[in-house]
Amino acid sequence: MPPADDATPRISLIIPAFNEAELLPRLLDSIDAARAAYAGTVEVIVADNASTDATAEIARQRGCRVVAVERRAIASVRNGGAAAARGEIVAFTDADGRIHPRTFAVLDAAIATGRIVAGATGGHFERWSPGLVATFVLFAPIAMATGFDTGVVFCRRDDFVAAGGYDESRLFAEDVAFLLALRRHGKSTGRRLARPWGARTTISTRKFDRWGDWHFFTRMPAVAWRLLQDPQAATDFAREYWYRPDR
Repeated sequence: MPPADDATPRISLIIPAFNEAELLPRLLDSIDAARAAYAGTVEVIVADNASTDATAEIARQRGCRVVAVERRAIASVRNGGAAAARGEIVAFTDADGRIHPRTFAVLDAAIATGRIVAGATGGHFERWSPGLVATFVLFAPIAMATGFDTGVVFCRRDDFVAAGGYDESRLFAEDVAFLLALRRHGKSTGRRLARPWGARTTISTRKFDRWGDWHFFTRMPAVAWRLLQDPQAATDFAREYWYRPDR
């Protein structure tokens, strides 16, 4: 349920969004279902990253708070949304996915134990193919072993601030750096990263639709080799892969 204007929500869900008018409504539908299954209060913040479509209008019509962030860097967009958050817990999810109905209950329960500094719900692809299965198999053991996962990422707002938020000097891998910072912060207070079960996000496959289902195996090794030879090429790669206007 949306919080009253004078109430402090338990959870602030932050959605970075650039030209997401097509896919944002299905995410918001899934958020409505998760809200209905949760006893606490949730505010939804759409951090609009200079969209040129109806993203902001759709978000407002659906009862979201909209925060404008002009800089085209995902870390800046996440931080911009977090700066406006009022919740005790801040959570982040991508605009092109769908969250599980139990998301808010699961992450609230994880934080409430007092043993967890941050977590990620994990996710599964919205469709499957041999290439996507191979990609999942490649990354799943790393996520399970480290707690560095995708899906809905969450922590207490105080811990977000203590860890320094997302590193705005990064155009990509800001999510990994953020969880690393939270893990270091958690160790000082006897808390750990967690990957709670039962609320996996449905992850969009649009990058696979564009680049091919096997591109982590056919394209990324060449990209990695290029970056080793020329670290400056990372900016060009990031803008091509994550920041294309037509992505």
